[in-house]
Order: sequence, then structure tokens, then C-alpha cells
Amino acid sequence: MSPDLVMLLVFVGMMLMGVPVAFALGLGGAAGILVGLSPDMLATLGTNTYNSIAKYPLIAIPLFILTGLIFERAGVAASLVRFAQSLIGPRHGGLALVAVIVCLIMGGMSGSGPADAAAVAMVMLPSMTKAGYPKPFSASLIAASASTAILIPPSIALILYSVVMPGVDLRALFAAGLFPGILAGLSLLIPAWWMAKRHGWEHPDSGERPPIKESFIQAIPALFAPVLILGGLRSGLFTPTEAAVVAVTYGFLIGVFVYKQLNFNAIGALMTDAARISGVVMIIISLAGIFAWAGTTLGTFNSLANALLSLSDNSWVLLLLIMLLVLIAGMFLDAVSIYLIITPILIPLVHHFGWNPVWFGILLAMNIAIGQFTPPVAVNLMVTTKVAEIGLERTFLWALLFMVTMFVSLLLVMLIPGIALWLPDKLGFVVGPW
Repeated sequence: MSPDLVMLLVFVGMMLMGVPVAFALGLGGAAGILVGLSPDMLATLGTNTYNSIAKYPLIAIPLFILTGLIFERAGVAASLVRFAQSLIGPRHGGLALVAVIVCLIMGGMSGSGPADAAAVAMVMLPSMTKAGYPKPFSASLIAASASTAILIPPSIALILYSVVMPGVDLRALFAAGLFPGILAGLSLLIPAWWMAKRHGWEHPDSGERPPIKESFIQAIPALFAPVLILGGLRSGLFTPTEAAVVAVTYGFLIGVFVYKQLNFNAIGALMTDAARISGVVMIIISLAGIFAWAGTTLGTFNSLANALLSLSDNSWVLLLLIMLLVLIAGMFLDAVSIYLIITPILIPLVHHFGWNPVWFGILLAMNIAIGQFTPPVAVNLMVTTKVAEIGLERTFLWALLFMVTMFVSLLLVMLIPGIALWLPDKLGFVVGPW
């Protein structure tokens, strides 16, 4: 049996046995090294795990994870919801529109879908239920809307992609994700509004409209967060990694002194949760380094890329097949694992067809975003259904509806690369060949 096959079979076998993906990657890579190289080469395991995480851009990941938790618990979501309600007012589908808009804004602060899903669900679900929205619909909509955090800058997933894909400017990725993220939000907003109007959810005379001026003043600190982060990146005032530090500092300041939702005990719990989540992510990245090194050294990734090329020499056919493959992977794996497993296989194809790496990264992110609310493993949906206190199986049909509409937005970005590439090009970032 070839070393390539041994490595892949061990990895898949470990996954089927329920072994955590990080250890499945590490054991698969170690098996490939043992069979295809030499037992002496197992001495590289320590070096590979260290080299995988000893990269400056990765410092931003635990910081943005902490940022997401801060904004989730600092009362930011509540102020944004109140402001959005003051703008939209009571109407059929009004609260659904508020949920989507707030998720988009929250995505510009944390870059974490589950954090946004938790924050918005805690605030919006009681109001939506009271207005007549079914809980499965509300939970599915918020989970799908929160998935746009993977696209709206800053994005933890795009940070990881910039590390895995050589030569990609992270600032260009951040800028490229903005319009596709808004497009994905619109693809959810339109059917949500139509369904609300069709079923008569949220009567126009129900509820009160918060005063615009008062709610705007309360929301200013929250609304300023994306401006601070993106403005600093665009002006060159700080790097993406430094932007994460700024975001954490700003979040603490408004959480403690403005919204006054964070105290000493809350900050301690935040730090503990952020450390735990960051530890899980870094373990995945470090052990995936073994898998990546083994796959590169053994030529496994090139072999898999050639196998994909043998299916079709038409770039559009192959691109669609890749999108379907990533969509299926997103139903079972988290974003970090998908990038670490699939991207090394796809790099030869990106070079072969001359695909723009920034545009391709946004396509992957949009696809993974869909996976975050698509069962059976739907991290965002797990969060919102827990808040709603309903079973995950009750959301399947609604999740399918939003999956289809967001996939349409993915196809638009696939067919019109300028949706993603226009903004980074205008801002002067390096986006590569069109």
C-alpha cells in the first residue's frame, strides 16, 4: 500500500472513529512519514508542530477570538438591535431584517460566526418569538446571518487562509470579503422578509419604535468599532495583527466604561473562555502541520490535484466540483480544519488555471460560511438552537432554504469576480491577476 494511501486512510479512519480532527491529522501525517520515509523522520514531528504556529499573522487569531467574546458579552448586540429597530420600525419581517443587519455589523467586530450567533440570538430570539416568528425559523436565520462573519472583515478564517496560501495580502482578503459578505446578507434578508410577509409574522402595529436619536447615541460606540478596525487597516496605521490588539482594547474600554456590562469576574471568565477556544484552534493548526508536511514531502497533495484535473480540464466545471466538495466538507468540519486540509490540495489547481488567489479565498470562505449553519455539524445552528431551546432537527428545512439562497450569492461571486476584487483593487492592495 502506498504511503499516500496509508496517510489518507489513517486520517479518514480516525475521523470515522470519532477521534478529534486535530489528532486525526497528526496521526495520519505520522503514519505517512513512518511508511513513506523513515522512522528516523518522526523526529521532525516536534519541529513541524512548532513551525505551524510560529507565524506572526496567527497572533491575530486568539486576539480576535477574545474580541468576539468581549463584544458578545459587553452589551454591544443589544444597542445595535435597538438602533436597527428604530430605523426599520414594526413591520412584516422587520425583526428578521434587524437580525440580519446586526449580524453583519457584529461580523465587522469579531470575525467569529458562533460568537455573533450567540450574542444576537440572546437579544433577538425572545422578541422574534413574541412577534410570532417560529423558533426554528428565527434560530436558522440568525445562524445563517452570523455565518457572514467569516466574510466581513476582520475574519479569523481569512487570516488562516493568508497563512496557508503563499503570497496573499491579508488586507486584500479583508477588503475582498466586504461586498460578498453584504451580498450573502442580502441573499438571506430577501427570503426572510418574503416569508414573514407571506405568513403574517410581526404585525405592523405590534411593538413600539425606539427613538432614533437616543438609540443612535447608545449605538455609536458599537458602530465605531468596525470603522476603527477597517479605517486603521486602510490608512496603514496598524497591521491586521495590531488591529486585533486595538479591537481587544477598544472592546474592553466600551464594555467596562460605556456599556458597563463587564466587571472583574466577567473579564476573568472571558480570558478563560478565549484561552480555551484559542488552544483548540492552535492545536488543530499545529498538528495539521504534520499532515501538511507529510503530504507535501510525499507528493500526496500533487497526486490528489492531478486526480481532480483528470476529472475535467474545464476550469469552470472543476471549480464547481471544488465548491461542491468544500460545501460537503463544511457540513462535517469546522472552517479551520477545512482550510488546513483542503487548501494545500487546491494550491496546484489555483496555479494551473491561473485563478486569482484572493477571489478563490473568498469563494472558499463563502462556501465554509454555508457549512456553519448546514446540519449535521452546524456550529452556528447549535448555538442558536441551544438559546432557543429547540432540537436541531426542527431547523433542517429552514436551514436548507437559506443554504440555497446563499449558494446563489456564491455563484454570483464565482461568475463575477469583480464583486470581490473591485474594492481591494481600488484601495491599492495587491490582488494578483484577474
